[in-house]
Amino acid sequence: MASVRFFPSFTRIVVRNVDESHLKRAVWLFPLYLFLINLFVLPVAMAGLLYFPSGVDADTFVLTLPMAQHQQLIALLAYLGGLAAATGMVIVETIALATMICNDLLMPVLLRIAPVLLATRSNLSSLLLTIRRCAIVLILALAYGYFRFAGESYALVSIGLISFAAVAQFAPAVLGGLYWKGGTRNGAVAGLMAGFTIWMYTLLLPSFAKTGWLPAQFMQTGFFGIEFLHPLHLFGLGGFDVITHCLMWSMLANLCAYIAVSLLRAPNAGEARQANLFVSRGSQVLHPGGWSGGAQLSELIPLVSRFLGAERTQEAFDRYAQERGLPATTQLPADAQLVNFAESLLAGAIGSASARAMLASVVTEEALDMEEVMSILDEASQLRSYSREIEEKSRELSLATAELRHANQRLQELDQMKDNFVATVTHELRTPLTSIRLFSEILHNDPDMSLNERTRFLGIVVSETERLSRLINQILDLAKLESGQGEWTRTTVDVAELILDAVTTLTALAAERNIALNIDKIASGLVVVADRDRLMQVMQNLLSNAFKFVPPFGGIVNVSATGDEHQVRITVSDNGPGINPDEHELIFEKFHQSTGKRDSLTGKPKGTGLGLPISRQIVEHFGGRLWAETGTSESIGACFCFTLPRQASVEVT
Repeated sequence: MASVRFFPSFTRIVVRNVDESHLKRAVWLFPLYLFLINLFVLPVAMAGLLYFPSGVDADTFVLTLPMAQHQQLIALLAYLGGLAAATGMVIVETIALATMICNDLLMPVLLRIAPVLLATRSNLSSLLLTIRRCAIVLILALAYGYFRFAGESYALVSIGLISFAAVAQFAPAVLGGLYWKGGTRNGAVAGLMAGFTIWMYTLLLPSFAKTGWLPAQFMQTGFFGIEFLHPLHLFGLGGFDVITHCLMWSMLANLCAYIAVSLLRAPNAGEARQANLFVSRGSQVLHPGGWSGGAQLSELIPLVSRFLGAERTQEAFDRYAQERGLPATTQLPADAQLVNFAESLLAGAIGSASARAMLASVVTEEALDMEEVMSILDEASQLRSYSREIEEKSRELSLATAELRHANQRLQELDQMKDNFVATVTHELRTPLTSIRLFSEILHNDPDMSLNERTRFLGIVVSETERLSRLINQILDLAKLESGQGEWTRTTVDVAELILDAVTTLTALAAERNIALNIDKIASGLVVVADRDRLMQVMQNLLSNAFKFVPPFGGIVNVSATGDEHQVRITVSDNGPGINPDEHELIFEKFHQSTGKRDSLTGKPKGTGLGLPISRQIVEHFGGRLWAETGTSESIGACFCFTLPRQASVEVT
C-alpha cells in the first residue's frame, strides 16, 4: 500500500489534484480499477501453472499458452496488447519521473543558485521542456543500463518488488508529517538516508552481485567477510524471503532514525507551523492554499506567463474569472483565492516548492498575530511535556513487556524441550529393551538351540543391557549437569599428561579396529584448572566419536594441543566423512547423531547421542568453549576443538 501511495503515477493523479470533489469518486473508482485490471490475471496464471508445471517464466504465460495451442493470431494480439501496455507504462512513468526531477529537484536548486539567470529570461517554458527532455533521456538510459547489467537475472515482478521496497521508504516521513507534530526536517532526512542505505545493501547490491558485478564472496560471507553482515541474513536473521527481509530492516532503520533524530531537538517555528497546518487541519479553518495575504494581479499574470506562456496563462485566468462570475480578468480581486489559483498553475509546471518560492517574491503575506504565535508556543510546550511523559511510560512498559515476553518464551522453550526429551528418551530406551525381550523370548522358547547360537544371543542381550545402563547413566549425568547439581572438583591439570592418558586407554581399541591414533603436537607447560575426571570424559567422548566414523582400515585420528597466554586449545580430528556445516550446532543437541557427509540411508551410528552435549556442558562449566569444524583438506574429515582458560602457575584451589 505504501508503494502504491508514493509512486510517481499516484503523485500525478492524487497529490497534484486541485479539486477535492474528485476524491468522492476516487474513493470507490480507484480500488475498482485496481481490482478489474488484476481480475483477468487469475485465469491466465492458473492456466499457465496447470499447463506448464515448471520451466516456463510466469511473465510469459499470456504468450506461451496460445502458442502451445498453435493459436498464432491470439498470440500476436496478446503480444501487441502487451507491447502497447508496456510502452504506455514506460511513457507515463518516465514523464512523471522527469516532471518530478524538474519540479522538485532541479528548479529549487536553480532558484537558489541562479536566481539572476532566471530573472533575465522572459519565457522559461523552453528551459523547463529542455530539462524534462534531458531527464527523460537520462531515466531511460539508466533503466536500460540496469536491465542489461542486473535485470536479466530477475523476472519482471522481482524488479518491480525491488522498486516497491525503495518507494516504501517515503512512508515514515510522509505519514509522520500528517499525524505527528514532533517530527522535524532533520529526522525525515535521517530516516530516508537510513532506510535507503539498508535497502541498497540488502536488495540492490545483491541484484548486482547475482549478475557478477560484485564479487561472489559478498553473497556468501557478507560485507568484509563478516557473516553477521550477510546482505540476505542481516544480523543473523533468516527464514524470510529477500523482499520481506529488506522491508523489515529498512523500515525499522528508517522509523528509528526518523523518531530518534526528531526527538533530539524541538521543532523550530517553521516546522511547528507546518505541523499545525497538517496535523490539526480538521480542527481549524485554513486560508485557501495556506496563504494569508494578497498580491497585485499585474504581478501574478506576468510571473505565471514566464513559465506557462502568455497565451496559456491568459486563457487560464479568463476561465478562472468566469468561474467566479466576473465578466473580465481585470476585475479579479487580488485575494488569497487568486494567489492559490496562481500557485496551482505554477505547481503544475515547476512543482509546489518552487511555485511557493516564486510567489513569495510578489505576494505580501500577513504576519502571524500574537494569538497565533502564543497558540503555536503553547502547543509546542504541551507537546514536549507530553512527549517526555509518554517516553518515560513507554520505556517502563517496554521493559516490563520485554521481561514478560522473555519469561514466556523461556517457559515455552522449556515445555517443548521437556516434551522432546521425554519422547526421545522413550524411543531410545525402547530400542535396547525390545532387543533384550526379543532374544530372551527366543532363548526361552527354543531349549534345543545350539550352544553357539545361544552364546551369540546371550552376548547380544548383554551388549544391549550395557547400552541401556550406559544410556541411563548418561541421562542422569546430563540432568545433574543442567540442574547445577553435578559434583565438581577443581585441581590443576597438565594437558599433555591428560591427553597421553586418554590416548593410552583407547590404544587397544584403536589397534583392534586398525585405526592410527596419532599425537600431532602438544605444547609444553599447558596447565588448566578443572576436574580431571570430567576432562578425561570429554577427551574419551571426542576420541570415541572419531573412532565411529573413520574407515575400518586406514582410519586416522589426530590429537593436538596448543596454547597462548590466555587459553589452551585441544583439537581432535579424523579422516572420516566429515560433518555437514548445517549440522555443526545440531550435533550438540541431545540424542542428535550425525551421519556425516554420506547417505543418510547407510545407517545410524552406534551411541546414545548424549556424549557431545555432556562434553559441552563440562567445557563451558570451566569457562571454555567446544565446537565442530569442517576439515581443512580432503584427508581431514571432522574436527572438534575446545578451549579452556590457561593457568600461568600450578595452584590447587
